Amino acid sequence: MKIVKEMELPEDKHPGRFIKWLASAKILDAKNLSVCIVRLLAGETVTPPHSHPNGEEFIYILEGAGRVMVDEEVSSLEVGDGVLFPRNSIHALQNNGTEELKVICFFSPPADPSVYKYHEGIDFPD
Repeated sequence: MKIVKEMELPEDKHPGRFIKWLASAKILDAKNLSVCIVRLLAGETVTPPHSHPNGEEFIYILEGAGRVMVDEEVSSLEVGDGVLFPRNSIHALQNNGTEELKVICFFSPPADPSVYKYHEGIDFPD
């Protein structure tokens, strides 16, 4: 049995967010999915928006509130909300609140930022 402890894992800084991988080929030797925790500080936006050409992503809000953009459609999010990003959908998160936004993200098949497709020039609508 393999157990991962979030507090013992390294956290990477990316534009607008911090990412901590909980399950991947490197962590837990996961074969069919990857999972990460994403933190956005107050006022931060994931930049640039991106898509996943090889699969889907599902996010679930653990703490805080914010907004999500999926293919130019924007919705508010709060604790307990989940969103599916279909394959190739252009998406981003924004923390428009005053507290940290913490999200868990599930990818199938496995993904990481090296396989994202970035969409420069697309901004989160006001």
